[in-house]
Amino acid sequence: MGDRDALRRPAGVRSVHLGDTKVSYVPDGAVRLRPRDLLPDTTGEVWEGHPEFLDESGSLVASIGGLLVENGDRALLIDAGFGPRSWPPAPDGPRGAIHGGALLDSLSALGRRPEEIEAVALTHLHSDHTGWAWHPAPGTDRPAFAHADYLVSAQEWARRDLAEAQEVAGLAPRVRTVTDGQEIFPGVRMRIAAGHSPGHAEYVITSGGQRLIAFGDALHSPIQVGHPAWSSAFDHDPVHSADHRRRLVAELTEPGTIGFGVHFADVVFGRVRQDGDRPAWLPLDA
Repeated sequence: MGDRDALRRPAGVRSVHLGDTKVSYVPDGAVRLRPRDLLPDTTGEVWEGHPEFLDESGSLVASIGGLLVENGDRALLIDAGFGPRSWPPAPDGPRGAIHGGALLDSLSALGRRPEEIEAVALTHLHSDHTGWAWHPAPGTDRPAFAHADYLVSAQEWARRDLAEAQEVAGLAPRVRTVTDGQEIFPGVRMRIAAGHSPGHAEYVITSGGQRLIAFGDALHSPIQVGHPAWSSAFDHDPVHSADHRRRLVAELTEPGTIGFGVHFADVVFGRVRQDGDRPAWLPLDA
């Protein structure tokens, strides 16, 4: 991996062109994660052997944001960040300090206003993906995307009891459920990739003979690409999650396929290539 510091900092705005479609990472904030708590099957020796993944505090740095998909005048947002708020580190478990708040400024830097987003497609209902979809925008009493449809897999919405009640209540008036394989935007299809949550969704974007898989929280860190059996402590069903991750990693090795890892520090866009006896994440700008 070329720029090793990229694994220790949150991602900035990044864009990729797929034929007539432009996809851009829209930063909102970041979260620090305790690596052994996040990936319980790892050991201290694993992380001692991979110091490039850890910042000066020994934490994994995970980006938080969304993916802007533009086709002509139309625009779709996949995931809505954490919103304009911050939480201190949890006393135990994987999560360190987390903050959001930059997503609207990031959209503006990409030349888009919130009212131009026709739909917000959610990979799942965790708070670091739904923030701006329900949290009031600064200076208002309404969410920034209150005019848009919120697209959620039918399986995920059926188990909304597992999400934060306040957030679900904020989303409910705008939710439109979608089914496995459904096209939600030109060249964009939702598919179920359950394991991280009951109805976790991935979005497959196809244009210009290329394919991009926005795989949400099926992978939290590039280190999992070489070790797909390592499930996250946040996974609802770790066994199912690992099974899916093995298939996903294999799919990402296929020609013309790009991955988008929303939490992948400053290497959110990449391909999977063989590195010795294991697959590895190769950032697009490496």
